[in-house]
Amino acid sequence: MPTPISRRAFFKCGLTPAAAAAAMMAPAVKACYLALLVFMGLSGFGQMPIFKRYYIADLPGLGWLAQFYVTHYIHYLGAILLLGIAAHYGVLYLADRRREPKIMPYGGLQGSVTAGIVVAGILRVIKNHTGVTMSSSLIIFLDILHLILVMAMMTIGLAGLCWRRRWLKIRYQPEQGGRS
Repeated sequence: MPTPISRRAFFKCGLTPAAAAAAMMAPAVKACYLALLVFMGLSGFGQMPIFKRYYIADLPGLGWLAQFYVTHYIHYLGAILLLGIAAHYGVLYLADRRREPKIMPYGGLQGSVTAGIVVAGILRVIKNHTGVTMSSSLIIFLDILHLILVMAMMTIGLAGLCWRRRWLKIRYQPEQGGRS
């Protein structure tokens, strides 16, 4: 398994600190991303009545988990933030020609599952609009698909953490021509 290039190697290659920081997810962004995923999971499962049914919402500070509209809006807000993060790193990936990043198989699998979650989630949002009709079997299919893909994302993510898998492999390609 190739290891990602370190920040020190970026500086030796002549990259600016801003370019080195953009190439890797900063620890603060990673912490926010993980917190976002936790709240997305909590609010997603909170839309099912499991927290009230199993008295988890009765614990101090967790009463909001039993309120459908609170969890619903938190989930929507989290989805907006998640799409923003995905768009940001997608643009960075597409704009990064100098280092020639390559998506690893783990990254492709995790990205595909995430894309499936996004598509299923967008279709679920569309079904909530007035005037849009979908068959009940399609709605149930979308609900179960969304749940299965979230469970797959959690499983793949935990496996990736255990086996230290990375989404990208970055290979530095020096610019053509040099200083004279």
